[in-house]
Amino acid sequence: MRCIRLGPLDNNVYIVVDRETRRGVVVDASDDASRIAREATGVQVSSILITHGDQDHVDALEDLARLLGVPVAAHPLDASRLPVKPDIELQDGMEIEVGALSLRVIHTPGHTPGSVCFYAPGYLLSGDTLFPGGPGNTYGDRRRFDQIIASIQDKLFVLPDDTQVLPGHGDPTTIGNERPYLEEWIARGW
Repeated sequence: MRCIRLGPLDNNVYIVVDRETRRGVVVDASDDASRIAREATGVQVSSILITHGDQDHVDALEDLARLLGVPVAAHPLDASRLPVKPDIELQDGMEIEVGALSLRVIHTPGHTPGSVCFYAPGYLLSGDTLFPGGPGNTYGDRRRFDQIIASIQDKLFVLPDDTQVLPGHGDPTTIGNERPYLEEWIARGW
C-alpha cells in the first residue's frame, strides 16, 4: 500500500498493490495525475476506485484515467459528480480482485450519498467517512449526520479493532482507537 499526499487539502491517494503479482488499483485521483501515474510505475493498475465524488478526490480523474488507460469505478449515487462517466458501478458488498488480494466495497452514505470504503483484512480505506477523531463533514445536515453515524456504527465498527483506517486526508488510525468515541461524536453532532 502506497499513500501519496497531494493538493491544497492534503488528500491521500492510495495505490493498493499485490506484492506477488504487482497488480494494483489506485484509490481516488486528487490534484496531480502525472505524479500518481509515476508513483504507479511498475504496477499493473487495473482500475481507479473512487471513494466519493467530492471535487478534491476526483479533480485529476480524467487525466489519470487517460494516462493509465484503465476503467473508473464509483458508486452510482456519486457518478454524476465525476468528470468522467464511471465504467464500473460499485455496489455494497462487491469484491474487487487485486491479484491475490480482495477489496470489499462498503457503501457508507452520509458525507455524500455514494460514499464508499474499501476493506481488506487489516485495512480500511475510509475516504471521507471516518477520520481520526470522528466522521467526515456532513455540513450541518442532521439527516446526513445520522446516515454517516449509522454507516460507521453498523458497517465499520463491526471490523476488528486492529484494522488500520486509512482516511482520505490526514494520518491513519485504527477502528479500536475510534470506536470508544462514537457516543461523544453523536452528542457533539459532527
